[in-house]
Amino acid sequence: MTNNLKPLKIAGVGYSLPKAVLTNDDLTKLYETSDEWIYTRTGIKERRVVSGTEDATDLGFEAAQRAIAKSGIDPEEIDLIVVASSAPPDLYPAVACHIHQRLGIKKFVPAFDITAACSGLIYGMSIARAYISSGIYKTVLVVATDNNSRLLDWTDRSTSVLFGDGAGAMVLTESDDGVDDIISIDIKADGNYGHLISLPFGGQNCPLVEPHEVKPQKIQMNGRGVYTFVAKILPHYVEELLANAGMVSDDIDYLIPHQANIRIIQAVQERLGMPDEKVISNIEKYGNTSAASIPIALAESVEHGKVKLGSTAILCGFGAGMTWGGAIVKLREGIC
Repeated sequence: MTNNLKPLKIAGVGYSLPKAVLTNDDLTKLYETSDEWIYTRTGIKERRVVSGTEDATDLGFEAAQRAIAKSGIDPEEIDLIVVASSAPPDLYPAVACHIHQRLGIKKFVPAFDITAACSGLIYGMSIARAYISSGIYKTVLVVATDNNSRLLDWTDRSTSVLFGDGAGAMVLTESDDGVDDIISIDIKADGNYGHLISLPFGGQNCPLVEPHEVKPQKIQMNGRGVYTFVAKILPHYVEELLANAGMVSDDIDYLIPHQANIRIIQAVQERLGMPDEKVISNIEKYGNTSAASIPIALAESVEHGKVKLGSTAILCGFGAGMTWGGAIVKLREGIC
């Protein structure tokens, strides 16, 4: 049987961060904690947070602009916009629709948001691959953006120390040289563990019917449960991703994981036997920026010379749901 699937090119990657920096020492003004307590448990020193009217749409738009500039395409070439956002400023209009408008795209293109929490970028890439490889679309913009800080309980030390705000974006196109930049990609979920991380949506029943319990509209997380689940699943999963692609860890130049907790990153690193110079981590500066953490880590590391282009990397993430996913990708010159 002839394989008629179109190969994909990762044409451009960009990111955006709020200017406001919140350090561990700053958090001592909110509750009893210390820089040492937070850092030793999470690997985080500081995080960026939105301020004033700034929100995830602003961050996502800026990241999209940068990714588009790197890709060299005209925004009018975009056939589809997918935004991964589990902490958006509004449920609707979709952030994707706002970005369509802000980019000034004149043609009518589908634009929608997905909710896969911190796995959102990998889920978005998988959607883009399906559309491009089947020949339905040629150019897809995937944006991952969240304003987590607006949805945290800032009296809850166990959760609020972990998250930061940020956005990342990726332009994927049909490859013009026959080379597929996505060597392998896979996404999974297990709803049986959905209770570990949640963000209840409020609202009250019609006053003419029986009322229901209104839950606090804040991010809630069982930190120990999340760590136990991910430490059990993710290292083996990444190893299987490599095996299914007919590869071994020595074939990989960089591991670029979701930046949730330094201990989880180290568990994956140890499973693959990768040296420190191959593992990309910026959790110390930004905390957990949800689905944006992978593209932020990728683009920033290229800027700072930690990641050399013309290389191969594993991108992997996990999030509420529980969801997880991974992609083995080629990193071309000029994408960041």
